[in-house]
Amino acid sequence: MSGPVAADKPSTGLRRHSLREDAADAIRAQIVSGELRPQTLYAIGRVAEQLQVSITPVREALLDLAKEGLIEMVRNRGFRIRVLTDAELDQTLQIRLMLEVGAVREITAQGLIDDFAALRDLSDRAQKAAEAGDWVGLVGIDRELHLMLLGYLGNPRLVDIVGQLRDQARLYGFDGIAGSQRLLASTREHDELLDAIEAGRTEDAAQLMSRHLKHARGIWAGMAEGRSAD
Repeated sequence: MSGPVAADKPSTGLRRHSLREDAADAIRAQIVSGELRPQTLYAIGRVAEQLQVSITPVREALLDLAKEGLIEMVRNRGFRIRVLTDAELDQTLQIRLMLEVGAVREITAQGLIDDFAALRDLSDRAQKAAEAGDWVGLVGIDRELHLMLLGYLGNPRLVDIVGQLRDQARLYGFDGIAGSQRLLASTREHDELLDAIEAGRTEDAAQLMSRHLKHARGIWAGMAEGRSAD
C-alpha cells in the first residue's frame, strides 16, 4: 500500500489530533479508490505502520468502518473489505433514489445554486477521467460532484448519508469498469442534469437524476455479467 491517501493528509503521516477519524478517512479513501481490495486479508499492524500511527486508533477506526458496512473484522487476524451482493446494491440504489431525486427537485425548485462553475468543472473532469480510463480518479471526482450538488440543500446529514451509500456501492467491485463506453455516457449525463437545474426545469432535473442513478446501477450489473462469463 502507498502512503496516506486522503488529499489533506501530510506525507509524513496523519495529524496527531483526531487520529481515529483521520485513520478512518485514510482507510476509507483506500477502500473507495480500490487500493484495498476485497478477498484480501489485511493486518491491522501493517495498516498502522503505513499510516504512521499506533495500532489503537487504527483498530478503533476499523470498528467504525465495520459499523458503516465497509469492512468485516477477522478475529485475531485483521480485516477484509466487504463485497456487496446484488440485493444490497439494489437496496442502496433504492435509498439513493429516494434521497437524491427529491433533493435535486428541491434544489431546482428553490433555485439554490447561483454559480455552476465548480459543478461544471467537476463534470468536465469526470468526462476526461472516463475517457482516459482513470477509474480511481473518476471515483473521487464523481463523488465530489454529487455531494457538492446535494450540499446546496444545506443539509449536511443528507450529504453524509449519501456519501456513505456511495462508498458502500464501490464495494461491489472494480474490474471491467474503467474505459467502458457506458461509463463515459454516464459521466456525460452530468451536463444534462446541470443544464436542467440551471434552467429551473424542476421535473426534468428530478427525472434526469433518477435516470442517471439507474444507469450507474446498470453499469455495475453489466460488470457482474462480464465477471460471471469469464
